[in-house]
Amino acid sequence: MIRLDGNQGVAMKKPLSMPDEQQPRNITRADIVMTEGFGLEVDGRMKTVFDTNEAAQKSALELKTQYPMLQVKVYNAVEKTRTLVELPSEEKAIPIDE
Repeated sequence: MIRLDGNQGVAMKKPLSMPDEQQPRNITRADIVMTEGFGLEVDGRMKTVFDTNEAAQKSALELKTQYPMLQVKVYNAVEKTRTLVELPSEEKAIPIDE
């Protein structure tokens, strides 16, 4: 015969503990327009912000190389322009072994 204690195996819920201070959240909001820097736009959605165009272009090219089906653009916040990132022509073709 197996005997259980008084709560008969019922799990007791622990009370939630609230932190004393709310931690700041680093969220990029979609309804706020960028005014400086360079943004990485993937399939029409802003993903990451960079300080320099070179860093944004490098990251965009790495992403495009890994996932060529994505539409990747670099957004210049000062000039309010977007530049489409494409693979160099030798990387576009996928060889087929026959």
